[in-house]
Amino acid sequence: MRRSAPRVALRIGGRLGTRVSSTDATKHRYRVTVRKPATTDAILESISDGVFTVDAEWRITSFNRAAEKITGVSRKEAIGRRCAEVFRSSMCGPSCALQRTLKTGRPIIGKSGYIVVADGTRVPVSISTAVLRDTRGNVTGGAETFRDLSDVEALREELEGKSRVGDLSSRSPLMQRLFEALPTIAASPSTVLLLGETGTGKELVARTIHALSPRARGPFVAVNCGALPDTLLESELFGYRAGAFTGAARDRQGRFAIAQGGTLFLDEIGEVSPALQVRLLRVLQERTYEPLGANRSETTDARVIVATNRDLAARMREGLFREDLYYRVNVVRVELPPLRRRKEDIPLLVDELIARFNRLQKRSVKGFTGEALSLLMAHEWPGNVRELANVVERAFVVCGDRHIGIADLPEELTGRASSGAGGLDIRSAHAVLDAQAIRTALERHGFNRLAAAKELGIHKTTLFRRIRKLGIELPGRDGRLARDPAE
Repeated sequence: MRRSAPRVALRIGGRLGTRVSSTDATKHRYRVTVRKPATTDAILESISDGVFTVDAEWRITSFNRAAEKITGVSRKEAIGRRCAEVFRSSMCGPSCALQRTLKTGRPIIGKSGYIVVADGTRVPVSISTAVLRDTRGNVTGGAETFRDLSDVEALREELEGKSRVGDLSSRSPLMQRLFEALPTIAASPSTVLLLGETGTGKELVARTIHALSPRARGPFVAVNCGALPDTLLESELFGYRAGAFTGAARDRQGRFAIAQGGTLFLDEIGEVSPALQVRLLRVLQERTYEPLGANRSETTDARVIVATNRDLAARMREGLFREDLYYRVNVVRVELPPLRRRKEDIPLLVDELIARFNRLQKRSVKGFTGEALSLLMAHEWPGNVRELANVVERAFVVCGDRHIGIADLPEELTGRASSGAGGLDIRSAHAVLDAQAIRTALERHGFNRLAAAKELGIHKTTLFRRIRKLGIELPGRDGRLARDPAE
């Protein structure tokens, strides 16, 4: 007895048509789908994730309400069109996740990318894919769900914005105050004095101020005043005219001229001799200077940022730095904390350094093991961020494509750990972080211990006990009388 062809529901243009045989459907090239139960349709319409299905020709056969809302494309417009025409996604073409799923038979979960919606906006999404099969197990098409990550991305950018300004990254409260002030400093034309130990990133801060300023399109010119003798530094800064000295065959512009419309960064200003300080004072006060061998003055509108790791006030008292120049450069003063006072930034800096070295050297180093990171946290970093960058780069070179362990670190870190009593472990690193958090809270509140304890969420007596245990030194006056007479 001959069996009749199975009867199935026929979907045409997104609507259910009359029941026809599968042979008739093949003959007329209609897209055939099995009717879903009403409960399934209700679920697909109620969820917040976009869902669509495609047939073997990549034409959309179903498109739920969330898909309409996310893309701005109506179901009527979407059904029957190729999915790439509707989504214009970063994952269309060779990197199509659904295509890979149909080829391999394996689903993809949570792949990130973006789609371009109807108004041209790029929307970040997370997608998952699956194969559609009929009752006999034959592949009939594919299904894809996509989740709008716009809110998640906005939150990520907000959190990142709080820990990043320009090329500067930090989660330290000390640096957060600097981050808050940088836009205002950048908008001002005033001279800026950057103070901090060697390796704290003074030039990076200067570049960030320039990048945030109205002069961002102008040049950023850096000069290390401590690297040149006075005669060379003078010609480097102010330039010279042909014949000014033996070997001066033609005119040469100085850095003040090159930095017109931009920013001139004078690093190690404390190393400049008193004689050259007089010329610097004139150009900062009057915005004019004379190139060597010139018979008339030139003007400059370059904004000047100076930096030093010296105590300029002490050098002024010793007669090594002019008092009038000190007060001229000390208009906007920015002090950069050493790395040992913001050790909570070490994991963040390490991750950024590893990511940068991976890009430059086309490798895939995973990062530091917990034990290796604990040694980094326990180190005092006299060379600050520059020393940390050198240590991470050395470990990156020798570790191979894996995690960086203790064996990859230099002896100045591991030797101290192995020779000390009990060594350095995660517990000691935790103590370092604890001390840092307490010290930061105390500094923020002028060493008012009650206020610091409230910020840390602990009782005042617990704070006292931790201060004694961790050996944190406090000033004789702790700010209690100034801030809380009742305490």
